[in-house]
Amino acid sequence: MNNYGKRAKDASLDYLGLSNVAFAYWNLTPAELVEETITRGQGVLTNTGALAIDTGEFTGRSPKDRFIVEDDETRENVWWGDINIKFDQNKFDALYNRITAYLAGKEVYVRDAFACADDKFKMGLRVVNEYPWSNLFVSNMFIRPTDKDIESFNPEWHVINAPGFKADPEIDGTRQHNFAVVSFSRKTIIIGGTGYTGEIKKGIFSVLNYILPQHKNTLSMHCSANIGKDGDTAIFFGLSGTGKTTLSSDPNRQLIGDDEHGWSENSVFNFEGGCYAKTIDLTAEKEPQIYDAIKFGALLENVVLNESDSSVDYCDKSKTENTRVSYPINHIDNAVEPSVGKNPKNIFFLTCDAYGVLPPISKLTRAQAMYHFMSGYTAKVAGTEAGITEPTTAFSACFGAPFMPLHPSKYAEMLGKKMDETKANVWLVNTGWSGGPYGVGSRMKLSYTRAMITAALEGKLDNVEFVNHEIFGVKVPQECPEVPNEILNPKNTWENKASYDEKALALAEKFVNNFKKFEAETSEEIIAAAPNVEVNA
Repeated sequence: MNNYGKRAKDASLDYLGLSNVAFAYWNLTPAELVEETITRGQGVLTNTGALAIDTGEFTGRSPKDRFIVEDDETRENVWWGDINIKFDQNKFDALYNRITAYLAGKEVYVRDAFACADDKFKMGLRVVNEYPWSNLFVSNMFIRPTDKDIESFNPEWHVINAPGFKADPEIDGTRQHNFAVVSFSRKTIIIGGTGYTGEIKKGIFSVLNYILPQHKNTLSMHCSANIGKDGDTAIFFGLSGTGKTTLSSDPNRQLIGDDEHGWSENSVFNFEGGCYAKTIDLTAEKEPQIYDAIKFGALLENVVLNESDSSVDYCDKSKTENTRVSYPINHIDNAVEPSVGKNPKNIFFLTCDAYGVLPPISKLTRAQAMYHFMSGYTAKVAGTEAGITEPTTAFSACFGAPFMPLHPSKYAEMLGKKMDETKANVWLVNTGWSGGPYGVGSRMKLSYTRAMITAALEGKLDNVEFVNHEIFGVKVPQECPEVPNEILNPKNTWENKASYDEKALALAEKFVNNFKKFEAETSEEIIAAAPNVEVNA
């Protein structure tokens, strides 16, 4: 095996079973990886200098093909089911040997990196990629070590990523030819049959979602976070389409990170060193920070280029609606490095309620916060996914169910404890519809939502009157700066009040029915915070 690039003295891939690769390129610079990609005919430069590639057959994650090895570490701890799917230890060992045999005689790209910006929790990663652009993604998304770090680098976890290797389900125990399998006992993730880079990112996220709550007394979170001028930290949870990226990107606040964080005893810290943003319908006006970050070093996935000038048509969905870009966090002008903040003062649960019944902003009790955290509600509307013609409720536990190996109540109880310790406020923010459901009412104005979040951050809602919502029980402010009072109480915006009650009760029942799967392992305190479906409309 030939080695090239920066690496620790005597570092090799032999201990991974990769002694027979033809060439190992270690920790290449972004420029070198871009050149390698173009030379191999796997990507092109856009007019802004970003590298554009296609991930191939898969343009998104494949949740049904993500597995966790059942072993002595995981057997009693993982919440097994449709999300956390069991994989046999012997099958993992055999598949590992097959994927390393596949890489024999090939050139590979090795990246040493860290996860977790707080030094107390920093975890060393070594990622081996079949393709150079996959290695650029790793460079963008994880925390980049210094040359001095590399000299003595000692990885704790490993990822072996071979998009060109296709599993045989009958031999390997997979569902189909693509797979992402996590082994906690071997501290290794193997990914094959898919070029979608998000599998690497979410694989490490899943690992941290297991390790940090279990062994480090730290809450792992699928959220964005920022810091105000006075050092106050805010956290934003939300599923796709709720406005998480938009609302956390505030020119008056510094960005800690856009997606994955830990909340320890004294800090909120980014797991990553970069951002992975959707680019569909991206414009400089709507998302200036993301738009300006797409320059040399950024990696665009599955976008369509205009042949005349190599510019990107961000509206073209012909390859996928899940077009993406990854870039280092320092491509954002107001990002804070290292990406660490203090304990949060305010936490926002963002939901796009297409039924138009949830208040645009409301304050949650401790129990309600845990209940809504476990529920992770939003609504998908027509056009967001194929086959959806009317609003569809979507619940994703902890606002990130596909990446949570533990029972959702474990994360919720930890959230409640941290609320007790820090006295943080938790707000439920509806960025969806007002004045009626989707198709009747109108989408909440972004200017109003921003004003409500700013008021909460600046303490301007601390002393206003609140009224409990009769069905959901949340506390609704009766006034807010720069927001019309009639907007704050959703029922007031509906012409037909009886219709409002009917829709609100229907949504409340969906909450209750969804929560039944959690009840066996959930405290009575959380269960009691459910909406009141007994209300006489």
